[in-house]
Amino acid sequence: MPKLTVEGYAPVDVPDGRRLVLAMEQDAGVDVLHACGGGARCTTCRVEFISGEPEQITEAELERLTQRNLTGVRLSCQIRCDQDMTLRAVSRLEGSGRADPGSTPTDDINPPPIWVDR
Repeated sequence: MPKLTVEGYAPVDVPDGRRLVLAMEQDAGVDVLHACGGGARCTTCRVEFISGEPEQITEAELERLTQRNLTGVRLSCQIRCDQDMTLRAVSRLEGSGRADPGSTPTDDINPPPIWVDR
């Protein structure tokens, strides 16, 4: 089981292959935003990796990050927990002014992932 460490939260073991956005919210108790429901459309689920950043990225994530000119961050909705990871939650419900984090993402990455190497 991979260990997920989110800065400011206790480390947790998460099931191998679990979607990072869900592991952060449901396992680690982070109030991470996911306004679009985890579809790589809004970028509110941004994280900064301290260690354990995956080598691969989905085409949808790469396209959205490029389109928004975002660097140094990844979209937690497009990442599977398949190794130990340490990261910082960039976009949280606290202080966002939003009423809720967004609809709960499904277990599967959306859109269906096409993986590319970084």
